[in-house]
Amino acid sequence: MSNSSSITQFLFLPFADTWELQLLHFWLFLGIYLAAFLGNGLIITTIACDQHLHTPMYFFLLNLSLLDLGVISTTLPKSMANSLWNTRVISYTGCAAQVFFSFFCGTAEYCLLTVMAYDRYVAICKPLHYGTLLGSRACVHMAAAAWATGFLNALLHTANTFSLPLCEGNAVSQFFCEIPQILKLSCSHAYLRELGLLMFSAVFFEGCFVFIVVSYVQIFRAVLRIPSEQGRHKAFSTCLPHLAVVSLFVITGMLAYLKPPPISSPRLDLVVAVLYLVVPPAVNPLIYSMRNQELQDSVWKLITGCFQ
Repeated sequence: MSNSSSITQFLFLPFADTWELQLLHFWLFLGIYLAAFLGNGLIITTIACDQHLHTPMYFFLLNLSLLDLGVISTTLPKSMANSLWNTRVISYTGCAAQVFFSFFCGTAEYCLLTVMAYDRYVAICKPLHYGTLLGSRACVHMAAAAWATGFLNALLHTANTFSLPLCEGNAVSQFFCEIPQILKLSCSHAYLRELGLLMFSAVFFEGCFVFIVVSYVQIFRAVLRIPSEQGRHKAFSTCLPHLAVVSLFVITGMLAYLKPPPISSPRLDLVVAVLYLVVPPAVNPLIYSMRNQELQDSVWKLITGCFQ
């Protein structure tokens, strides 16, 4: 038995037992990480450099890409290093940092997706008021509110979680540090306090989800009333990527945290964690650029300009 004061490191669940499979995991994660870094980096650079993309929709997309890079950079490099060096260790401080930054980026990203739903709602349902409701100052304030909410939420949960006494060992049944896995190591009823905070966060996320759903109900009603087929196609092309990203974020998160306990196992938890933590940041740039000709043209101009 040990307590939190004597724990100086945590042990992750390995992806495989053999060196060859560990090496395969390293190369797979490296490929995903580079794809996410390249895709999100291209979007950030393109939006920052192209004056035509200095609009609220692309401003929020730039922030989303920054958060995607934060999410995937918090966990994947350490996991890849552990696989390459055939170790399972992370320091106590490193574990706390992973919990903080993953919670920070995840919360801020969900808040930002909610803001982006509001942006699409105003653009389609109240186009005449778009410039008033979503001016540059309002956009900066909303993005800052999303980042600040993520920071405060992460600070509260991280401080509370790592103040708990830990006496159930130091083995984390995951490839990164997350709050539910740390709570399993607690031997004090004080962990109920953190569960209460997690429930409060869940209610907050549910409120954001309801707002997104109501916004899109209004959006689709407005789009279906557009008389021209071209107008409907243009409206859908700006909404469907965001809706796809929200769906991916919510579905993978629900698989991770709301799956029935009887089907839960360390290996299944590990695979599901990859789905909600690794896949969305790598896929989001592709989703947003697939139906957006304006963004595709700007990315192509940036790439060709670099090689001229």
